[in-house]
Amino acid sequence: MRKEATRIRRSVIEMIGRARMGHIGGDLSTTDILATLFFAVLRIDPSNPTTPERDRFILSKGHCAAALYSTLALRGFLPVEALSTFMQPLSALNGHPNRRKVPGVEANTGPLGHGLPIAVGSAVASKLKSSQWRTFVVLGDGELQEGSNWEAAMCAGHRRLDNLVAIVDRNRLQQGARTEDTNQLEPLASRWTSFGWETVEIDGHDLAALYDAFTSPRNGKPKCVIAKTVKGKGISFIEDRVEWHHKVPTVEQIELALKELA
Repeated sequence: MRKEATRIRRSVIEMIGRARMGHIGGDLSTTDILATLFFAVLRIDPSNPTTPERDRFILSKGHCAAALYSTLALRGFLPVEALSTFMQPLSALNGHPNRRKVPGVEANTGPLGHGLPIAVGSAVASKLKSSQWRTFVVLGDGELQEGSNWEAAMCAGHRRLDNLVAIVDRNRLQQGARTEDTNQLEPLASRWTSFGWETVEIDGHDLAALYDAFTSPRNGKPKCVIAKTVKGKGISFIEDRVEWHHKVPTVEQIELALKELA
């Protein structure tokens, strides 16, 4: 998983550098989460991406599509060569994921606050079908300022959707500022718990901790994993800097970043 996470990060740097647009900070903070899910946890089949009993993954923070596309390509859902078309005219790899165009994408996301409600519906569908597939959804922490998330959280707690896992990419930064300076989220774990969720807080770059959190036995409640991450993780001059929410690196910075990830 560590090897794949590094490959994803290198791919993200190259894609955004080539396209001259993207959301590099959030891509890099969520990379270890994606690597753990797609290479060790999710029950999926790249050769048959719509098999009914597959697990579902939803990237609610859809602006971090570059990391998702890189992960899907390295996992075999699309050719790695297709990544070179990221953000190009008529490319399937747009700035936000589209389920009609990209294999492995379960929901069109981009407007923040939509992914968790969709995931709740997915989890309910699995229950109604008496199926075993699970739904995992990654949310940005700044995204939790959207009230639709808390309506969905309340519904999931009420229905005891223990087949649903929400992962908060808790990098503490959003566009333009720190989350706590914009709208206080803490005590975040207590908020989720109060809505009837099992809540765990872990290092979002500890692959073993991520794996354990995603695979631990169900206890009759939906699970929220608050993954404490660093925005821009892996690149020294990007880490924990608010201006890198969607800043594009120069040619020299791309070379330096790839060296750091060598």
